[in-house]
Amino acid sequence: MSLDRSPDPPSSAAASAATATAGEVDKARQRVVNPSSSPTIIIPTSALAKPNAGIIQLRKTVAQPVLSAFLAGGVAGGISRTVVSPLERLKILFQVQGAGRKEYKLSVGKGLMKMWRDEGWRGLMRGNGTNCIRIVPYSAVQFGSYGFYKKSVETTTGEVTAVWRLVCGGAAGITSVVCTYPLDIVRTRLSIQSASFAELGTTAGRKLPGMWATMLHMRRTEGGFKALYRGLVPTVAGVAPYVGLNFMTYEAVRKYLTPEGEEHPDAVRKLIAGATSGAVAQTCTYPFDVLRRRFQINTMSGMGFQYTSMWNAVRSIVVQEGWGGLYKGIVPNLLKVAPSMASSWLSFEITRDFLVSLGKVDA
Repeated sequence: MSLDRSPDPPSSAAASAATATAGEVDKARQRVVNPSSSPTIIIPTSALAKPNAGIIQLRKTVAQPVLSAFLAGGVAGGISRTVVSPLERLKILFQVQGAGRKEYKLSVGKGLMKMWRDEGWRGLMRGNGTNCIRIVPYSAVQFGSYGFYKKSVETTTGEVTAVWRLVCGGAAGITSVVCTYPLDIVRTRLSIQSASFAELGTTAGRKLPGMWATMLHMRRTEGGFKALYRGLVPTVAGVAPYVGLNFMTYEAVRKYLTPEGEEHPDAVRKLIAGATSGAVAQTCTYPFDVLRRRFQINTMSGMGFQYTSMWNAVRSIVVQEGWGGLYKGIVPNLLKVAPSMASSWLSFEITRDFLVSLGKVDA
């Protein structure tokens, strides 16, 4: 009798166990387990494979060149102004101090210490909230409109000449100023109302008005809606060439610093390009910034200069304060330019590149 036996077929219990094990492995691939041992959440792998049509459309929308530049510009503006807020406020206090006033006739370091002693850390950031509310839309409109204007003058190969960059930048500057100017003039008022200028009296123990209260007070007591646009002409006269120079210089320096064979420079080179463009543009157009601040407080009690026109203001400043009066506050301004413009351009490019990358999805 033969003892040879063929292998027994697998039992039904073993087959069931194998099937169950395979099923568990498949489920493990589909679920995300909460480390805190909370109930397991099952997410189908098909849902993780690609976003739905609505998400895809949204990502493609924000990746459009003009919109991505608009959003990235807002982020860049908020970051850059917060970084240099103490120097920005000190610059304004220097600018509005006319002949015979010596409260802030100090070095940058002593000026910052005076702000700290008189008002504490809040004094260093005074007006920054309003400035961010202003600068986010201002910067967004500026970068977005620059992209729009530049797109309209590009050659068939996508090139834009330096002259057209200057023109497009100037147009972008005017657009952004007109859209956000009331917030700028209110920010100036908030920056100086708590400063220890003798003409303003003491502010100790007195609750200072906020942004909206200041805006409404100006509208009621200083000539209506047009009071919110006082100083617009010297502002536009300074901002148009400033923004134009800023964009033109940045793109030229950025291109120069881009290594041969590469499309973009690294972060350090972008920082250098931003700092350089800001310093060049600020130095060339700074007197207009002084005129802007003077006109913004032209009717402010105790600090008004009573200028009748832009040329009257220039003549009065030069006669009473010398040519240096047109450059009051330029030292803290230049000190803030490097971190401000460098962080602005770097954060803009990082945010814009991220938004553009969102559009690279499979339909």
